[in-house]
Amino acid sequence: MNQKELKEFLDEKVIQYNNRDFIESDPVQIPHLFSQKEDIEIAGFLSASIAWGNRKMIIKNSHKMMELMGNTPYDFVMSHSDEDLARLETFAHRTFNGHDFAGFIKGLKHIYQNHNGLESVFAKNQEKDSLQKSISEFKKIFFETDHLARTQKHISDPLNNSAAKRINMYLRWMVRQDAKGVDLGIWKSISPSVLSCPLDVHSGNVARKLGILSRKQNDAKALLELDTKLREMDAQDPVKYDFALFGLGVFEGF
Repeated sequence: MNQKELKEFLDEKVIQYNNRDFIESDPVQIPHLFSQKEDIEIAGFLSASIAWGNRKMIIKNSHKMMELMGNTPYDFVMSHSDEDLARLETFAHRTFNGHDFAGFIKGLKHIYQNHNGLESVFAKNQEKDSLQKSISEFKKIFFETDHLARTQKHISDPLNNSAAKRINMYLRWMVRQDAKGVDLGIWKSISPSVLSCPLDVHSGNVARKLGILSRKQNDAKALLELDTKLREMDAQDPVKYDFALFGLGVFEGF
């Protein structure tokens, strides 16, 4: 396929997968449960943070997280007691355990209490065509509170050569807005043009087969290579192609 044919092919796949049917099999359904801005962004952040492994298990455990917070994430974050945090100790999703969950709640409270919320922190350090510095700075601020050293591994740092798939997916949910209804688009201080593709094993393998990614590892260098190609296809909304790459990989075994 030449560049024009490839763009047409991927644009068709975006249309195929970027619609409300996508929500029922994806963890993006968790923030869709809520209507208040803070509830949406906290529910999205927590569910994106455990989004690795089996998708049904991710969704099940994300619902469990919401239940442990009484299905009022923002209120829980801002007014939890030590007893409330102790209740979280039963939670586990793969290597993310109840102590990590409690550490995340403390980090979120710190963000809302002292840094004007999640959107404000991510918007502060954005660069011309990247949020990777923003993600790195967010991680520093998030872990200014008391936490176990082990909990830090659950937030990736792109400046340490991570593709930071889960946070880039979360940012897509919060920033992208179109009429399709999958991404929530509640953050207005960040442009979709600076988003990065959530690069994982599925999107990476498909991108290599299509010739838009040559690097073998799914790391920050591969992400830059992929982002550059996707921006050539749509500079204003490059990560819409995540739907195409992910759909081809997961649903079609491309």
